[in-house]
Amino acid sequence: MSLSTSSFGAAPAPDEPLRACSPAVAASLEGVLAGREPSFEDGLGLAEAEGADLDALISVADRLRRETVGDVVTYVVNRNINFTNVCIVGCQFCGFGRSARAEDAYSLSLDEIAAKAREARELGATEVCIQGGLPRDLDGYFYRDILRAVKSAAPELHIHAFSPMEVAYGVQKTGLSIRDFLQMLRDEGLGTMPGTAAEILDDRIRGEVSPNKLPVALWIEIVTTAHRLGIRSTSTMMYGSIEEPADWVRHLLLLRRIQHDTGGFTEFVPLGFIHEQTRLYRRGRARAGASGREHQVVHALARVLLHGAIPNVQVSWVKLGFERALECLNVGGNDFSGTLMEENISKSAGASSGEYISPEEIRSMIRSIGRIPAERTTDYRIRQKFPLETGEFVGIPPRLQLTQAHAHTPNSDSGY
Repeated sequence: MSLSTSSFGAAPAPDEPLRACSPAVAASLEGVLAGREPSFEDGLGLAEAEGADLDALISVADRLRRETVGDVVTYVVNRNINFTNVCIVGCQFCGFGRSARAEDAYSLSLDEIAAKAREARELGATEVCIQGGLPRDLDGYFYRDILRAVKSAAPELHIHAFSPMEVAYGVQKTGLSIRDFLQMLRDEGLGTMPGTAAEILDDRIRGEVSPNKLPVALWIEIVTTAHRLGIRSTSTMMYGSIEEPADWVRHLLLLRRIQHDTGGFTEFVPLGFIHEQTRLYRRGRARAGASGREHQVVHALARVLLHGAIPNVQVSWVKLGFERALECLNVGGNDFSGTLMEENISKSAGASSGEYISPEEIRSMIRSIGRIPAERTTDYRIRQKFPLETGEFVGIPPRLQLTQAHAHTPNSDSGY
C-alpha cells in the first residue's frame, strides 16, 4: 500500500456515502449522527458492511472522529516491561508464554525491573507498561513489590500495569478481596490498568481460545471495581480468530454499557489476531488472522458504536504494521499507541518491530496522512503538539518500511 494522496486523500462530501449505501445502513448511521444509542441490529448491519455500505461506515466513522477529537493524532512515550514469560495459563492464541523449564524462559528481578524503569525515565518516557505471565509459584504480593521498586527508582513515571487476569491471580494468591487487592496496588502507585485479557467478552468463545482465563463476569467485576477506586483502564478486543461479526458488536456494546456506568475507560484498542505461532491456528481451529476489510470494519465500527462513550480509538502498530496502522487512523482511529522502547513479547518471535520507534518517527508518519502529532499522557492530556518544521522528513523512514503484520507478533496482553 502506498502512502500517496490517492490512498489518504480528502474525504468525500459528508452526505455522499450515505446517499449511495443501503437504506438500513444509512438509517443506522444517521441515527448515530443524530445522537441515538446504537442497537445490536444497527451494529450487526454495520459489522457486515461491504462495498458502498462499508464506504459509508468509514466516512461516518472518520467524521465522528473529527467531531470528537479533531485532527490531532496522539502517542505516548513509554516503555514495556514484560517481567516474565513463564505462564501456566496456556491460552490457545498466545505465542509468548513458556513453561518454567523452557530454555528461553525468563523472570526479571525487582532490581532489573527498577533499572529498566530508571532507563525509561532517562530516555524521556512518561509511562511504563508492566505485565507478565503467571508463574505457578508467584507470590501475589510480587505485584505490590514491583510497584514499590518502580516508584522508588523513578517516582515520576506513570505506572500502567497488570491486566484483569493478573489481578485475579493476585487475588487468588493473596486471599484478599478484589477491592482490597486493587486498593493496595493503587496505594502503592498503580496509575492505570490495561483492559486486556478481554479477547472476546463471550464465555463460549473464551472457552475455545482461553479456557483457563477468567470468565466474563469476573473480568467485568475487576474492571468496574478498579474504575470505582479511581484506577482507569484501557479496553481491548482481539479479532480475527474464531469470532464472528456479531461477537464484535456484543463486545463493543458491553464496553459501552460499562463506560456509561463507570466512565473509567480511557480508550479502546482493537488487537488483530496474529496467527502464525499459535496452537489455535496450527490445529485448524482459527482463521489466518483478520483480512484488510476486517481491520477497516473493526476500527470504524468501534468509532461508531462507542461514539459518545469512549472518545479515543487506538491503532496498534505492533499488530497492524505501520502502513495498515496509518490506514486505520483514517477510518476512526486517533491514537498511535506508544514508543514501547522494548517489548520482549515481540522479540521472542524474532520481530523487527516491537522494540522501539522514536517519537520523531511517529510524528513523521502521522504527518504523512495530513494529521497533527501530539505527545500525550496516559490519561490523554496533551503534553505538546508538534507543528511541521521546514525541511522535516514526512513519511515512513526507510528503516521502518514494514508490511502489514510484519512482526508476526505473538498475541499477548502487552502494551495496552
